[in-house]
Amino acid sequence: MARRRPQPFVMGDVTIAPGESATVQLPAARLYNDTPLDLHVEVFHGARRGPVLLVCAAIHGDELNGIEICRRLITSVNPAELSGTLLVVPVVNMFGFIQQSRYLPDRRDLNRCFPGSERGALGSRLAYLFHHVLVQRATHIIDLHTGAIHRSNLPQIRVNLDNEQATAMAEAFNCPVIMNAKDRDGSLRSLASELGIPLILYEAGEALRFDYSAIRAGFNGVTNVMKMLRMMKGRRTRKKVVPVFAQKSLWVRSERDGLILGKVDLGQTVTRGQLLAEIVSPHGGETITIHSPVHGIIIGLSNIPVTNEGEALFHIACFDKEEIPTATEMVDTFVEAYPDRPI
Repeated sequence: MARRRPQPFVMGDVTIAPGESATVQLPAARLYNDTPLDLHVEVFHGARRGPVLLVCAAIHGDELNGIEICRRLITSVNPAELSGTLLVVPVVNMFGFIQQSRYLPDRRDLNRCFPGSERGALGSRLAYLFHHVLVQRATHIIDLHTGAIHRSNLPQIRVNLDNEQATAMAEAFNCPVIMNAKDRDGSLRSLASELGIPLILYEAGEALRFDYSAIRAGFNGVTNVMKMLRMMKGRRTRKKVVPVFAQKSLWVRSERDGLILGKVDLGQTVTRGQLLAEIVSPHGGETITIHSPVHGIIIGLSNIPVTNEGEALFHIACFDKEEIPTATEMVDTFVEAYPDRPI
């Protein structure tokens, strides 16, 4: 018996037939000069039934890698060959994107405003719109992020490992590190957890910069998840990276003011007691050494060679010393598969 075709997909005042795609512009807010701002959603409604996957980027407006991942995804998907529905939102925080800022105009973090409020402040209203028009329609979510300004993140997935569906998505993504991450109040991840929707969060690169290795890895990761969900046909791309699972992580902070002479790189495995950096004064004098308090892998670091006491310098995903050879091999495999060049 032939499978029944899905019903048309309706969003706002737009109806998308099976096997078709459309751009939906959802009125979201206005600028001070009364210029309207719309939330742009690219809808790909498959010819066959299947999941509804929401892929979104730039909840923090200065995080650009996810926008380029979404653009590449939009140009590659054929709805006639798709099972289920793909919803792509390249820029969630339009205000921050325009201003090249992480935040909204009132300095609120949109990723602390969920589930939102129809009558609240700007962040709450935008979160409410995103929640009720998009999140509630989704069966699965991939949320794309980068490191903050002047900080780089090794490609990693953050997920609640207690959620079996989300863990399966994380493994299919094919990323070097999978972090067991607790939900943060007001975040999209927390909202998805409350609604029972499996969500994975991809972190890679630095704000306001394109990292082409992270972009290619992210694009292939999203399509890998779509193949795992049987939304797309074909084998998963690239040689499989065996990820390191980390139950916790920590930031190593500066012990004094001065200049940082880093001794380790992003993605490097480290052992407890290993030298991470020296901190020196621009006027000479005593050198302070910073050592790793744990075994692990550098998944994030500050790119500014100047520090104040207490500032976060190195983010380390923690694991047992016996896992270091596996982690080293994993990083080498990933770097070989995703060279950082503009393709």
